[in-house]
Amino acid sequence: FVFPTASKRRAHVHSLLQSAIAQVGPENVVLGGLSQGCAAALIALLTWEGGEQPPIAAGFGMCGWLPFRKQMEDTIVAVATAEVSVDDMSGGGGGGGGDDDLFEATGEAGQDDAPTQAIAFLKEELEMLAQSSSMAVQRVPLFLGHGVEDEKVPVELGREAVSCLKRLGVNTEWREYDGLGHWYSGAMLSDLVNSLRIMTSWEHTQDE
Repeated sequence: FVFPTASKRRAHVHSLLQSAIAQVGPENVVLGGLSQGCAAALIALLTWEGGEQPPIAAGFGMCGWLPFRKQMEDTIVAVATAEVSVDDMSGGGGGGGGDDDLFEATGEAGQDDAPTQAIAFLKEELEMLAQSSSMAVQRVPLFLGHGVEDEKVPVELGREAVSCLKRLGVNTEWREYDGLGHWYSGAMLSDLVNSLRIMTSWEHTQDE
């Protein structure tokens, strides 16, 4: 799936988030969307640089996918492989340059963990000027739902998105809905509302 306007959408969503947070506080803001709206929301959350505190209370997505998923997963695998190689070098008793060589080998690979480097790749791909190592998204719970019969965005893309998000350290709840195509259903909305109540600890009111 091509997402050519990802950078512009990310900037626009970040602007909306900043405005909403300023007005009602991060604990009262939830970000989500359907299809491309889901993709845009996930990108915005992954690249958020709002500091160490969670930027919003929760996020959600319906019938969507995660742009740049494969590249981020490839980055995670590459970093993990490099870390294993460094461990092998540090554990080996063979000759070589000893501590000096080990220091050089761990220099680049040990700077950030795999999820952080994967997010750094995403920010660079989107040409973000600010490049902090903030991983605030790891403290934002997500709900993702997908119709098994989705003819526009196959459910497998949703499954792959969840797998990648979990590898990035994001707390993600996943639900699939038999017989549902590229849309939401009453069951999905009910699950979403129930999940948001748990994620946000928002109180149930009699007017709902």
